[in-house]
Amino acid sequence: MLTNDMMQSDTEMLHLLKEGDEVMFEKIFKQHFNNLHAYAFTILKDAVAAEEVVQALFLKLWERKEELMIRTSLKSYLYRATYNDCMNIIKHRQVKQKHHNHVATFDDHTVSQTADRLHENELKRELFKAMNLLPEKCRTVFQMSRFEELKYQEIADRLDISIKTVENQIGKALKILRLALADYLPLLIFCLLYLFLGL
Repeated sequence: MLTNDMMQSDTEMLHLLKEGDEVMFEKIFKQHFNNLHAYAFTILKDAVAAEEVVQALFLKLWERKEELMIRTSLKSYLYRATYNDCMNIIKHRQVKQKHHNHVATFDDHTVSQTADRLHENELKRELFKAMNLLPEKCRTVFQMSRFEELKYQEIADRLDISIKTVENQIGKALKILRLALADYLPLLIFCLLYLFLGL
C-alpha cells in the first residue's frame, strides 16, 4: 500500500523528470541503481549483463521521460521493468543456444555425411580400378553376378559355360580383388565390399 507521502514524492519526482530535470534524474539513478543491479544479478547471474540491463533501463527512462505513465510507485515500476528486461535476455539466450545446438548438430551431421560420401566414392574408384586387373572372361562373369545379379545358372546359360566354370571365375575374381585392395583401408574396404557386393 502506497502512502500519501510516497505518492507525493513520486509525483514530484516524475513531474520534474518529465520536465527534463537532470538533477532529479541523477538523484533517481543514484537512489536505485545499486539495488536494481543486485536484483538483475540474482536473475541473470552475470554482473556485467546486470549492469548493462540497469544502465539501459535508465537510458530509456530519460529518453522516454515525456511519455512515462507510471500508475504504481516509481520503485515498483523500475523493478518490474528490470525484471522484464532480464527475462527478455534469458529468452534471447535460450533461442541463441537452441540455434547454436541446431547448427552444431547440423554441421556434425553434414561433415559426417560428406566424409561418408567421400569414402564411398573413393572406394568405388579403387574397386573399379581393381576390376580392370581381372582377365576379361573373369571380369564378365563377376559383373554379371554382382551388378546384374544373375544366378550362376543364368550366367552359365548366357555364356554357354558350365556352372563349375562360373564358380571358378567368381572365386578367381574375389581373390584378385582382395589382393588388389588389401592395402587400401582394409577394414573399411572389406566391410563395404560385403555391403555393396555381398562378398
